[in-house]
Amino acid sequence: MPKEAVQPTGVERTFGAEEIIVSKTDLKGIITYANDIFLRVSGYREEDVVGQPHSLIRHPQMPRAVFRLLWNEIEAGREVFAYVLNLASDGAQYWVLAHVTPSFGPDNRIIGYHSNRRSPQIAAVERVKQTYELLRIEEERHTNVRSAADAGYSAMLALLAHQEQTYSQYVWSLIHDGRPE
Repeated sequence: MPKEAVQPTGVERTFGAEEIIVSKTDLKGIITYANDIFLRVSGYREEDVVGQPHSLIRHPQMPRAVFRLLWNEIEAGREVFAYVLNLASDGAQYWVLAHVTPSFGPDNRIIGYHSNRRSPQIAAVERVKQTYELLRIEEERHTNVRSAADAGYSAMLALLAHQEQTYSQYVWSLIHDGRPE
């Protein structure tokens, strides 16, 4: 019998600034490792997540465009930083600043992916919510999932071009509130 989808409750969950959520996946995004902080914050047990798609914690309000960008980058062997809204097993939500990198084998081929997530600055989340809302509006104009992701991704690239930034530059501008380090 298929599991029921978790429904968002709107309850916001946080975790400590000193804590790091860690997970690893295979090439298809299937979880192979989740640390204790991942399990505590997401509300899942290890046996509930290992072997499952990482999308298990995807919040439905998270724009597909961001995941399109993330996959494009890591499959090309590049790291990516991204603000992500996740969904816990009880419907609570939690924001993270994710740093996702490919994991390389001895032959220098990508064998999986590694993600460290930290608690983001509240001001950065408030700013990214505005951008993500614009992307969601564009995505919701499409009934097909792939078309929605394509439209959101195009909208994101257009927004970034208008700001004369890459997504990485945009993320870092939120972290530093537009100030250089």
